[in-house]
Amino acid sequence: MSHSLRQQTVAIVGLGLMGGSIALALRDRVAHLVGVDPDQGTLAYAQKKGIIDSGTQDLKAGVKDAQTVILAAPVQVILDMVRSRIGSYLRANTLLIDIGSTKAQICAAMGSLPISILAMGGHPMCGKERSGIDSADADLYRGRPFVLCAPRRSTPAARLRALELVTALGAVPIEMDAERHDQLVAGISHLPYLLSAAFVHTVEGESETDPMIWELAAGGFRDTSRLAASDVRMMTDIISTNSAAIARSLALFRVQLALLEVALVSQDQAQLETMLQAAHNARVMWAEQHQT
Repeated sequence: MSHSLRQQTVAIVGLGLMGGSIALALRDRVAHLVGVDPDQGTLAYAQKKGIIDSGTQDLKAGVKDAQTVILAAPVQVILDMVRSRIGSYLRANTLLIDIGSTKAQICAAMGSLPISILAMGGHPMCGKERSGIDSADADLYRGRPFVLCAPRRSTPAARLRALELVTALGAVPIEMDAERHDQLVAGISHLPYLLSAAFVHTVEGESETDPMIWELAAGGFRDTSRLAASDVRMMTDIISTNSAAIARSLALFRVQLALLEVALVSQDQAQLETMLQAAHNARVMWAEQHQT
């Protein structure tokens, strides 16, 4: 049987923002799209809008005939499926790829799948503030980095088919090992969330003595606190599977805070300006290079 994506049945497990956006992006690029989701309302919406061809709440029924299976569920749910169930449901030579936000634990679990399964860890670096399939966007992945992490016993066939899938989404594939991925995203994704949450807690503490602080909160508060409004269960899942890397990033951040505090307390304006200018330059350079 040909493994060309256009001739495949593709099953997407999890039809939230990310899974729904994958379905929309693949809509005219595969033979048949199956959606698997525990929420019947989500499945009904996806079928009514033509996002999927068929849908089911039953994982085994949804993936048993697929040549490619995409796990677009929360990290802990992905881990549970990979460790305990899905390997026995899949046909030989099925590509199993996830889009979880951490990779080391998932890729380790994939290493224990039946050898006939073509497994690959994945993480698209994109998203929206709004969740749910009604926010799905066919262009969500276009032009965005899509990290691929090969688990133990990965094969060239798994790599090639994963690259074909990423290309079909319009994303830019970046290959690296799972541990390196987790350390990098700890600094650029997980640390900012925790800092945003700590910032909101700080303001909330100030409000206990002077509630007017909420009335004065404007653009700076809005921009810095945005990540604190992320789905708590989803973020707890992510953080719990990358705790060591996040702890390292927090330690590095504490050093920067301490240096700023010393400059402030000692009224060392030159040092303060040097640190702030260096941060300014790094941010501007990143924005220019990435057209952000």
